[in-house]
Amino acid sequence: MPDSNNNAKASIDKWVTAEVRAMKAYRVPSSTGLIKLDAMENPYTLPATLKQEWLSVLGGVSVNRYPDPDSTELKALIRSCFSIPDECGLMLGNGSDELIQIIAMLVGGVGRTFLAPVPTFSMYQQISVATATQFAGIPLTADFSIKAENLFEAMEEFSPACIFFAYPNNPIGNCFDPTTIKQVINSAPGLVVVDEAYFAFCQKSFINEIAAHPNLIVLRTMSKSGLAGLRLGLMLGNPEWIEQMEKLRLPYNNNILSQASAQFYLQHHDILQQQAGQIRKDRSWVFQEMSKISGIEVFPSEANFLLFRVERSADEVFNGLREKGVLIRNLHNPSSPLENCLRVTIGLEQENRVFIAALSSLLFL
Repeated sequence: MPDSNNNAKASIDKWVTAEVRAMKAYRVPSSTGLIKLDAMENPYTLPATLKQEWLSVLGGVSVNRYPDPDSTELKALIRSCFSIPDECGLMLGNGSDELIQIIAMLVGGVGRTFLAPVPTFSMYQQISVATATQFAGIPLTADFSIKAENLFEAMEEFSPACIFFAYPNNPIGNCFDPTTIKQVINSAPGLVVVDEAYFAFCQKSFINEIAAHPNLIVLRTMSKSGLAGLRLGLMLGNPEWIEQMEKLRLPYNNNILSQASAQFYLQHHDILQQQAGQIRKDRSWVFQEMSKISGIEVFPSEANFLLFRVERSADEVFNGLREKGVLIRNLHNPSSPLENCLRVTIGLEQENRVFIAALSSLLFL
């Protein structure tokens, strides 16, 4: 076995790029037995009666057959639910991660650069590296906003093939100045991607800008709206660009059970909207309660999570909460804007109360 491992390592050193070898795989910690507030998921499920209807629908699906490769019925329902203009091209992906990867495959590569304000969604950089594309992160200010001057200087320096904006930004939850983003769209040499993964919790969108800006791509996902397990992402843009993206999409990337489930859920879209509304209300309550706790700084958010900084060690607070049965996300990165920062997802009312009680008890020690 040792010789086999050595041979594998030698082969990897030869054929896998140094950049990929230096990467770390995306790891998801176990949440068994814990209140799970670490992954920006919708904590609600369907009412019991609707859940039985959904299971009945799945029972009628012919899993021995390939799914509709174009997701025709699902796309029509998505256009109706989200008021997507007919002139917008629409492509579905296995989560928005796959769509980001397709964008990188299409316009990235050796000698090209992607830009994004940082800190932001980690997959922009990870996929850039995987596609041999240079990634240039533009540091946000101390209050996590964009300094437009720095962004435009980077555009001039790198002539980026693509610029990514998470809107609201993950892991902070703030929406960048829309005027700045529009200025970038108007002057960018390549694509501009506005990732609206948390649209359900802020109700702000650039979709209506697509018709006037052929270089604009808008991403959405159903993961934050209660369908994380289905892995359904949406890409909207100029039809000419979407046609090029489709060439790189793997056939049958949205399986038949996901298509049937998404169609059923979207036929009850009002329930998903009600759940998002409740999460927005609960976000306000959690923010207010966290603001009363000494020793932390909580940042305003338009997403379904809250970022906060602790005066004590973030590692100690994270581990202390875990011991009390609550799992959140530890974002601590020494000597960075996220030093001693943690992020908590808005959960069910009782879960939120347990989190507040646990956090208060830890910080009052």
